Amino acid sequence: MPANEYEFLTEWHIAAPRELVYEILKEGKDYPRWWPQVYLNAESEPSGREDHIGDKVHFFTKGYLPYRLRWTAEVVQHSKPHTIEITATGDFVGRGKWSLTPESDGTFVAFDWRLRADKSLLKWLSPIFKPIFRWNHHWAMARGYESLRREIERRFSLQS
Repeated sequence: MPANEYEFLTEWHIAAPRELVYEILKEGKDYPRWWPQVYLNAESEPSGREDHIGDKVHFFTKGYLPYRLRWTAEVVQHSKPHTIEITATGDFVGRGKWSLTPESDGTFVAFDWRLRADKSLLKWLSPIFKPIFRWNHHWAMARGYESLRREIERRFSLQS
């Protein structure tokens, strides 16, 4: 595997119904509101298709490390309420797939992210700093887990 290619598998156990978790994760344009430590901006570009295939979200993101990334997620497949699959272009190039499975106490979430870092800084430093870039990804996903739990709590409180 080239030094600037990465494969990540993130797994979360969320104490909420799969349908709710799906509704939150499928709306990339809302990520800056509930996951602000990582998602600085998101601009939606609907495809106009009823099935939402081809919908795009243009992201401006960051991690713990002091660099920013611009990339676009395009929906290539989804099946409510268990799968959302995207392709990524820009500073990242690759595929990501959210898989949601019901559990007795909520939802098991798996995010399979396979990408190539094309931003010059990441591309050229990956041979040396790959472990640090991996740590940065894990830091960002830990913020996502915490933020998703808060967003679910917020939505439950709105229903009360």
